[in-house]
Amino acid sequence: MQTPYELLLGWRYTRAGRATRRNGFISFISGVSMLGIALGVAALIVVLSVMNGFQKEVRDRMLGVLSHIEVYDDAGQGLADLPGTIATIERHPEVRGAAPFVAAQALVARGEDMKGVMVRGIDPAQEPKVTDLARDLADTVLPRLVPGEFGILLGLDLARSLGVGVGDSVTLIAPSGQVTPAGVVPRVRQMTVVGTFSSGHYEYDSALAMLHMDDAARIFRLEGPTGVRVKIRDLHQAREVALQLAGELPSGMFVSDWTRQNRSWFAAVQLEKRMMFIILTLIVAVAAFNLVSTLVMTVTDKRADIAILRTLGASPSSIMGIFMVQGATVGVIGTGLGLLMGLGVAFNIDTIVPAIERLVGASFLPQDVYLISRMPSDPQQGDIVPVALISLVLAFVATIYPSWRASRVNPAEALRYE
Repeated sequence: MQTPYELLLGWRYTRAGRATRRNGFISFISGVSMLGIALGVAALIVVLSVMNGFQKEVRDRMLGVLSHIEVYDDAGQGLADLPGTIATIERHPEVRGAAPFVAAQALVARGEDMKGVMVRGIDPAQEPKVTDLARDLADTVLPRLVPGEFGILLGLDLARSLGVGVGDSVTLIAPSGQVTPAGVVPRVRQMTVVGTFSSGHYEYDSALAMLHMDDAARIFRLEGPTGVRVKIRDLHQAREVALQLAGELPSGMFVSDWTRQNRSWFAAVQLEKRMMFIILTLIVAVAAFNLVSTLVMTVTDKRADIAILRTLGASPSSIMGIFMVQGATVGVIGTGLGLLMGLGVAFNIDTIVPAIERLVGASFLPQDVYLISRMPSDPQQGDIVPVALISLVLAFVATIYPSWRASRVNPAEALRYE
């Protein structure tokens, strides 16, 4: 099959132009437009991939400490029927494990240092079924939590801030006090640090303390566990499973999934991702619409060629097609280069960013601010395909007006001064 001459001429106009200074300038503007599209597409892919990676990294580290679903008693004084509640939960086909727990807030003091902590009373035998952190600690420090010995596990950053290690004593101060003739006195208990843990999430490593569930119930004067932590097969189904469990459990039970517990954080990340997509798309749009000036200059320079083609029988639609091919070629090449650059950076960002940090001698992600210390990346097809399509559409739209102007050139007027 013979290649249509519109394609041949459009491609020739895209790469031609060294005969005169004017044509060379047009080719330079065309190259700048192509480079602008490529850089805009690459920036979009890299930024969206990093935001996806950041969200996935923080979510996975959160769920390494948190459970997919938590079931509470509204009264807050302990579950009345713990065995029945666990049996009902484990009957659900999506549930992989359930474990009771006690949740409370307290102060941990060591000398003059005092920190507010989230206290979690756990059953060392059952907790590994619901969290990755407990599973990793099941053969090391969790067996040291023996009921009645009042041992405590501290997050690594919390232990460092208090200056304590394994074997040291800390004072646990419960918020609700006991009434004495001298007034209300906080309940105080000496605890022995039996180990530390690191979840990789600064928020929990600096503010979480774990002890045996029976010891926690005695310190906080509870009748039993305050809730049940649940792990399911697919974390993305947590909301649906939570709603189903809420319908199966007795009234007075409150069921919460991980998306509700961290709703504000995930909503903020999604909003930021959408805004960054819009802002960076404008960069692609600016680069794409540079094609308008490029094609207008090309049409002005090629008026004689257009007139000759018209006299040889070329239709206005064919003339329009020639310049649309030129603009579309710039858009396709620019988008392709942008995809290659963006994916190349996105898949190798764990190597590129540390090299830049060593070069400039600075850390881009302080762990106490951004929760993680390395730049994550998670390129997703759902982001890459729309970016490529939007870039191609913008480049195509930018070619319509100049191409239409070319099709309206009058041959007689164009050849009058030739």
